[in-house]
Amino acid sequence: MAEVQAKLQALSEEYQKLQGELQTAIDARQKIEAQRQENVGVQKEFDRLKDGESIYKLAGPILLKQDKVEAESTVKGRLEFIGKELERSEGHIKEIQEKLEKKKGEIIQTQAGLQAAGPAPGKAAVKA
Repeated sequence: MAEVQAKLQALSEEYQKLQGELQTAIDARQKIEAQRQENVGVQKEFDRLKDGESIYKLAGPILLKQDKVEAESTVKGRLEFIGKELERSEGHIKEIQEKLEKKKGEIIQTQAGLQAAGPAPGKAAVKA
């Protein structure tokens, strides 16, 4: 009986650890999504620019003039990279969710086994 309770405790701790990992992965995905939104906004601004308008890049405390083609290329490259990171992040989240479901099933099975074992030793069953 004590073995089953110890196993249940260990499974519960593993489940909580996986929940923490899931939250960390979700937070990371949200940061990546925020970066994507920011870069999409920059790309939209580039589309609104008229010929001859200047683009400046913030480098530390200094604004540097930048070529439009170069700036657009940089943003496009970032968006491609961010897209791949989002895919990777979503795959990681899905993987953790699957592990959580598996662990949850193990906990339920262990609890069912514990309940099937009957009342704890030293405790009499209550009769009506």
